Amino acid sequence: MSSNIPSRLEALRSAMRAKNIQAYLVVSNDGHLGEYTPQHWKSRAWISGFNGSAGSVVVTLDKAGLWTDSRYFLQAGDQLEGSTIELYKEGVSGVPTIEEFLTSELPEGAVVGCDGTCVSQAEVERMERALSAFGLTINSDYDLIDGIWADRPAIPKNEFRPQPVEYSGEETKARTQRILEHLKKKGANATVLTTLDELAWAFNIRNCDVECNPVGVGFGFIGEKESVLFTFAEKVNAALQSELQAQGVRVMGYQEIFGYLSALPASVTVYVDKSRISSAVYNALAPHCRQIEGVSVVTMLKSYKNEAELAGVHRSMHRDGVALTRFFMWLEAALKRGETPTEVEIDRILAEHRAQSDMYIGDSFDTICGYQDHGAIVHYRATPESAYTLRNEGVLLLDSGAQYKDGTTDITRTIALGEAEPQADLKVDYTLVLKGHIAIATAQFPEGTRGNQLDILARKALWDRALSYGHGTGHGVGIALNVHEGPQNIRTDNNPTPMAVGTFTSNEPGLYRAGKWGIRIENLIVTKENCRSEFGTFLGFETVTLCYLDNRLVEKSLLTAEEIAWYNAYQEKVYQEISPLLTPEEAAWLREKTQKL
Repeated sequence: MSSNIPSRLEALRSAMRAKNIQAYLVVSNDGHLGEYTPQHWKSRAWISGFNGSAGSVVVTLDKAGLWTDSRYFLQAGDQLEGSTIELYKEGVSGVPTIEEFLTSELPEGAVVGCDGTCVSQAEVERMERALSAFGLTINSDYDLIDGIWADRPAIPKNEFRPQPVEYSGEETKARTQRILEHLKKKGANATVLTTLDELAWAFNIRNCDVECNPVGVGFGFIGEKESVLFTFAEKVNAALQSELQAQGVRVMGYQEIFGYLSALPASVTVYVDKSRISSAVYNALAPHCRQIEGVSVVTMLKSYKNEAELAGVHRSMHRDGVALTRFFMWLEAALKRGETPTEVEIDRILAEHRAQSDMYIGDSFDTICGYQDHGAIVHYRATPESAYTLRNEGVLLLDSGAQYKDGTTDITRTIALGEAEPQADLKVDYTLVLKGHIAIATAQFPEGTRGNQLDILARKALWDRALSYGHGTGHGVGIALNVHEGPQNIRTDNNPTPMAVGTFTSNEPGLYRAGKWGIRIENLIVTKENCRSEFGTFLGFETVTLCYLDNRLVEKSLLTAEEIAWYNAYQEKVYQEISPLLTPEEAAWLREKTQKL
């Protein structure tokens, strides 16, 4: 915890008093509603000292609290120590929600403030509904952090680069026209892009403004008369500007979006996804323009991967499979030699293996390397101070991924280290997670099925023994874009978006025992059509990740014949597709790891 946190809280309270604000909400999102945020927008971390990827801070004139989910309970508890900020564990019985806290702490007539550039319009409206019954109001006009964060980093201004058609599968002009065609089906003729992954996909551009995500800061507008990229001039060189113009995209200044939207003519009907447009941008829309609400057309279209994108997925999985095979082979040999790498060093060495490919851009998220009980911290991030030293024993959870020029990967493997037989209860836990993973991988379901209807398949074996995990089972994945995207997912929460052919999703059930170990098995899957019958079209999944599973952790007696068949077929697939890309020695090592159960 930074010793400056209490003084920062007092500075914020002074700013609140000056604006007659009795409570202030600081969220994790950046100015484009992104999960991964450039340093400029890390306001939540700056005001609290908690640097996890999810959580919100509420500051009143005499109290402060952080709300975060089960992935971060341990981390948040450590990082908030001595800060005067209380931890509120979301989803735990008896813990108030942010709205419940505010309505219990604030008198009628009080004002709750937030920075409307970092909060979606949907979230603002949801909070307004929850608070208005208690006489509380929302003011989203002020970024109070900006006035007290003296050395706040600047908004990044790295240059955009074009994403080649050979990877995207579609020229920008064709893509924006296709977006317009879908907008017209909804009764609209324009839409606004706030989120950076939508912007990058729609205009076939990439960047490095955001750690782990190859996107750049900007806004977009797609309309019948023109498409516009709003960004800083230095981010678009002459060649890219010429290319964008040829594709029907005009470039304007970053802040000019607000004036542009307010001046739209009444003939413009804007399609709005209130969960993907910031409150500040939404409020800039000309009031005379008609609005139609729904799930973002751009996000929906982006989730259906075309043939060129899926080809990039397969190429990326082969590169990643080679890198992971070589990494695990190195790790096994290093531990046998008596070497003792730390969790931090493991992260670096794995990245070096991936970087051997000239298509590698960087990690797709911060690697989670959890040895022994650190694996039970779901989103653990090793630091030099916290990192364990690995030994030739125990269990390692390694969740990692890469950004390649033509694809994005995300994989978790749980591996037994050393030559000793893994303990029986560890093998049982691993196999229960494996059963859930296989159940998703082999699922067949009617077209129109939603991810929350499938989620039970991943949890059934665990629930049967009164076990569970607190995170989702699957999230959407971009193509050389954000490792987390929507709108589809696999989790217990209700989500109206069905799984559809061409969507790219993770399959990652887990089990975490505090003080002992963490287990997660994650592959990426593509939704495909399986068959048609008199009852309709049935879909399923193709597993595309290529990395061996640890046979030593499997308790075979807990698996059905069908589960064993899937497992052995997957191991053989890994060997057949990866071994031709390896040296004979490496291929022999992988052959041993992929033996049938």
